Amino acid sequence: MQHDLIAQARTWLAEDPDPETRDELGALIEAGDTDELAARFAGTLQFGTAGLRGELGAGPMRMNRSVVIRAAAGLAAYLKAQGQDGGLVVIGYDARYKSEDFARDTAAVMTGAGLRAAVLPRPLPTPVLAYAIRHLGAVAGVEVTASHNPPRDNGYKVYLGDGSQIVPPADGEIAAAIAAVGPLADVVRPEDGWETLGEEVLEAYLARTDAVLAPGSPRTARTVYTAMHGVGTSVLTAAFERAGFPAPVLVTEQAEPDPAFPTVAFPNPEEPGAMDLAFATARRAAPDLIVANDPDADRCAVAVPDTSVEGGWRMLRGDEVGALLAAHLVERGVSGVFAESIVSSSLLGRIAEKAGLGYEETLTGFKWIARVDGLRYGYEEALGYCVDPGGVRDKDGITAALLVVELASVLKEKGRTLLDLLDDLALAHGLHATDQLSVRVEDLTVIADAMARLREQPPTALAGLAVTSAEDLSRGTASLPPTDGLRYQLEGARVIVRPSGTEPKLKCYLEVVVPVADAASLPAARARSAELLAGIKRDLAAAAGI
Repeated sequence: MQHDLIAQARTWLAEDPDPETRDELGALIEAGDTDELAARFAGTLQFGTAGLRGELGAGPMRMNRSVVIRAAAGLAAYLKAQGQDGGLVVIGYDARYKSEDFARDTAAVMTGAGLRAAVLPRPLPTPVLAYAIRHLGAVAGVEVTASHNPPRDNGYKVYLGDGSQIVPPADGEIAAAIAAVGPLADVVRPEDGWETLGEEVLEAYLARTDAVLAPGSPRTARTVYTAMHGVGTSVLTAAFERAGFPAPVLVTEQAEPDPAFPTVAFPNPEEPGAMDLAFATARRAAPDLIVANDPDADRCAVAVPDTSVEGGWRMLRGDEVGALLAAHLVERGVSGVFAESIVSSSLLGRIAEKAGLGYEETLTGFKWIARVDGLRYGYEEALGYCVDPGGVRDKDGITAALLVVELASVLKEKGRTLLDLLDDLALAHGLHATDQLSVRVEDLTVIADAMARLREQPPTALAGLAVTSAEDLSRGTASLPPTDGLRYQLEGARVIVRPSGTEPKLKCYLEVVVPVADAASLPAARARSAELLAGIKRDLAAAAGI
């Protein structure tokens, strides 16, 4: 067994094109570190509906140039099998370690396979790539990013020519084509022959961002902005300037791209501590709101002044921002369908119904939301918002930021705030309060065991609320294809449990709905919702054994 493992590692080493990972793997072989080698050669990174994502390093279970070249060769083979020979593939990348190398390798493979390749001019937000696919008439797009994962990770996200991320059966067919790739030496990789795009593609994207705002709307709200060490600063500030908003005050420590993400444990606005520097900047600058992007700027977080919390600033939940943007679009008189994933708040459906708009619920991920017929607005609780589906069929943290600052400006002109509008929505539809129980694991069997336990012994009550229905979503429903998840309806609440598609996490999404008679009842309703969410979280953790 040990001999086979070393032989396998030596075979990989012989065709690895990257001196860094060759040295790393050679040292592991030399040291006889069979535990580490076993972890790296336990299989291959699985190409799923989020493409590839994993820790950087040598071996088939890590993200590296060998894995990326195989992925690109498989994608090229798939595209040619679909009759797309000679078609254009657009490639974007963020500022993480190895991102530019992976983008260049992808361009070389596409060119060698007889496709045309065009690479974005520099590290840019993921939505710019999603926009460029349709703008340039490409047959596919690749974004090299690990979004908000830890610094040691990178990833590979694939879009087809409709500008949205891949879904079954394409993901399985691409995975099969990757598995069929032979020796790397047989993958043709010329030194040049692809195009490096100029700034005009970014200019076209920025010109499009203007379309999300209402002509002549107020543009007065003042913001503090953090790019979370990612690629958002230059694009967002350019979009704000075009729109006529006041220039945002930057969180200078996080404004420039830095793959080490030195000021945060996790470069995700939702993680504890990630927004601390933004809050500190806001206490000095006293803006109307804080806007944050994640490192590839496809997500948008919002924080508001709130004297009731320590430090005076509060992060809005993704569901709160999702409802605020929906209410703003309704007020502007938009038409079309509002859509969200099943893990997001049911408030969106109530807003759409009252406005006479279509509403649809999808599986988790913008790969599903973006495919809704007639989509006008889509959001997901994990800070993802699609506010211009005609331009970007994916979540877009830049255009979402523009829309939320427009809303804050409209309210500011009336002497009101985002929190006031949230109160209005609670009075109109009931207080919809959401929370999440999220467990990060080292051992993935913990997640499998928890799901098995809940399937075998589903809870009958949580926080004293009776479970009125328990659905195993792996069997599919009348409106949803199968997915690994569980959904519980309770009296006045809802719970969904699912493994994360991109991180080693078990995620449990909780929502309670508390009726509100009048404005004076809001504090009591908030206290009741907090009590119920805490109780559901406690009882669900016990039921799942986590």
